Amino acid sequence: MKRLLVLLLASIAAVALVAAIASAGTRSSATVVIRHQLRGCHSWSLNGGPFKAAQTLSLARGGTITFVDNDVMSHQLVKTSGPAVKFVGNPKMSKIGASTKAVFAKAGTYRFTTKAGEDYMKGVKTIGEDNVLKLTVKVS
Repeated sequence: MKRLLVLLLASIAAVALVAAIASAGTRSSATVVIRHQLRGCHSWSLNGGPFKAAQTLSLARGGTITFVDNDVMSHQLVKTSGPAVKFVGNPKMSKIGASTKAVFAKAGTYRFTTKAGEDYMKGVKTIGEDNVLKLTVKVS
């Protein structure tokens, strides 16, 4: 009886481990924050990670991304490829702190960029070419 119990517990642990490995890196929600920076003008951060011009993320079907514009200029979120996305809120984030949420109902690879507007503040300086923000979202 003891041996059967050990085998049963080992089987349950193995199934849990396989499920954890299969879902590793896939999340149901994420947050992307856009900010101003001196070199490259703007960048975005995924879930509090490093700010970069290009980001990639895996998301579960039905998952969401909340986009927050903390830049000194407006950003319109633009989907450049992938299945349809439902936006909750306006993807044209027209003021500091504006946000929108994207809902991913279908599996596929989605690509986003932003169309930057004019600076809200005078005298904002940057060095070099402006970054072209790119986000790839893989939904499974």
